[in-house]
Amino acid sequence: MFIVPILYAAYLSLFQDKLVGGTTFVGFANYGKLFRDPQFWDGVGRVVRFTLVQVPIMLFFSMALALALDSMRVHGTRFMRATIFLPYAVPAIVSTLMWGFLLGVKYGLFGSLNRALGTDIDPFAPGTTLISIGLMVTWAFTGFNMLIFYAALKAVPRELYEAAAIDGANEFQVVRAIKLPALRGSLVVTIIFSIIGTFQMFNEPQILPTMVAGSGVTTFYTPNLYAYNLAFTGSQQGYAAALALVMAAITIAVAYAVQIRGLRNASDQ
Repeated sequence: MFIVPILYAAYLSLFQDKLVGGTTFVGFANYGKLFRDPQFWDGVGRVVRFTLVQVPIMLFFSMALALALDSMRVHGTRFMRATIFLPYAVPAIVSTLMWGFLLGVKYGLFGSLNRALGTDIDPFAPGTTLISIGLMVTWAFTGFNMLIFYAALKAVPRELYEAAAIDGANEFQVVRAIKLPALRGSLVVTIIFSIIGTFQMFNEPQILPTMVAGSGVTTFYTPNLYAYNLAFTGSQQGYAAALALVMAAITIAVAYAVQIRGLRNASDQ
């Protein structure tokens, strides 16, 4: 289930479909062409910038919500936990359609606000589309990461809290000395999951151009979208397979580097 598709993708990446001659073996030519492709690197750069901004913001909110729920100072903890997690259960396509209608200036909430206030705010203008996508992704995955942090906090022995109370520690000191150190391992996991998820971003840029005009979303907006358009619109399955394998290698390398760095920091502390 895992090895065969990878091997088949590697096999496809060695061929190229030509108008004259049909499918031709080209060896590693697709990889050489990919590393010189400015559209590919434009998509990679956009995803990297998105990851560097969106992932820390999302994990900050996730951690803050987990700490709030674990503090037992929030009424209706079970209801709040389920409510915060609920967006993760919404299918990505449905979520994108919902936010598209909500933020769209033609028929959405911002359109109504613009008409009422006489403003011209467009969340899907070319300069702000990536920010709007970040809002969608943060809304969808904050609850999932919150549950990971919350489970880690529940695994902290109660004896530590009792000892801290005997020593006269306040809530802030308990969070700093006990809870935050307990979240280091789960933080590494959530960072890895988040990086993999953002590097695979596809649904939002795929659907938005059909809903809003002038969003600035191109066929190579993200590497996954570029591979999809190459394979199913441009009939360049070999080139798309090479792109997919290179992106998989980049994602694995980044995730592995984060894991090694996180484990090293945890062992040092």
